[in-house]
Amino acid sequence: MDKEARVAGGGSSNGMGWWVHWLSPHHYAKICPNVENIVREAVRKKFQQTFVTAPATIRLFFHDCFVHGCDGSILVASRGKNRAEKDHPDNLSLAGDGFDTVMKAKEAVDAVPQCKNNVSCADILALATRDVIALAGGPSYVVELGRYDGLVSKASNVNGRLPQPHFNLNQLNSLFASNGLTQTEMIALSGAHTLGFSHCNKFANRVYNFSPHNATDPTLDQKYASDLKSMCPKDVDPRIAIDMDPTTPRTFDHVYYKNLQQGKGLFTSDQVLFTDHRSKPAVNAFASSSHVFHQNFVAAITKLGRVGIKNAKNGNIRPDCALLD
Repeated sequence: MDKEARVAGGGSSNGMGWWVHWLSPHHYAKICPNVENIVREAVRKKFQQTFVTAPATIRLFFHDCFVHGCDGSILVASRGKNRAEKDHPDNLSLAGDGFDTVMKAKEAVDAVPQCKNNVSCADILALATRDVIALAGGPSYVVELGRYDGLVSKASNVNGRLPQPHFNLNQLNSLFASNGLTQTEMIALSGAHTLGFSHCNKFANRVYNFSPHNATDPTLDQKYASDLKSMCPKDVDPRIAIDMDPTTPRTFDHVYYKNLQQGKGLFTSDQVLFTDHRSKPAVNAFASSSHVFHQNFVAAITKLGRVGIKNAKNGNIRPDCALLD
């Protein structure tokens, strides 16, 4: 194994402070030297089958890292008496294509005898996330590797650890800070909402019953609010999905921030980034420069990937990503 870089890591996802981790882009250089190409090809095939692969995989990575760290615990299936993370109400809307992307990539890696059972599910998810971002037109970047898979996946661990659509800036900052991430990093990572979709019930209050004085959230662009009402009538099927980015929903770009400037953030937690004076300058900076956004996003998602990582003492490499043993 190549000598690995010693890098100061992000905070733990359970508030236990900071640590040093041993991740390196070269972790698999002698264990499974072609791992990145194998994963990239498997992800490309899946992406060609359905675009949902991109937002689904990115969201899976975020939901994994925010609950006790980037350890692949989101991939585990409930079994026996154990109700796993993926079955928590906040995770039920995770699209199956994200899980399938990781499983397909894992199968491809394990088809190589030298690599079989030597590459963690957590690392495959981190690589797949980078690959879908690039396939959707976003930046490619170096992924640090060497994570082990977590030994625990409990739905109860998810409580209070994921950002909610109604969050204000203080709530967002507090949650991201618990993972060692700054306000600017939070705003950059929110740019992942340039892809993907949400269901009507996640934002219906903004267009139908916002407050006693305003049925519609006054920070919403009026035409956008009208469009949302058309797509999400009051008695709509809750499975109806709406694009997070109404302008370029299939491209990973900085238009998300331009949308916020125009009152077209789908969630309260999106629009507040522009309406709150503390976060507005970063939104304006990212809206004005694709390069600045990409630079900040790559730095932030790299830091996110260091949260709560496991090693050989408190993790393992799962032969099956869905099974703890």
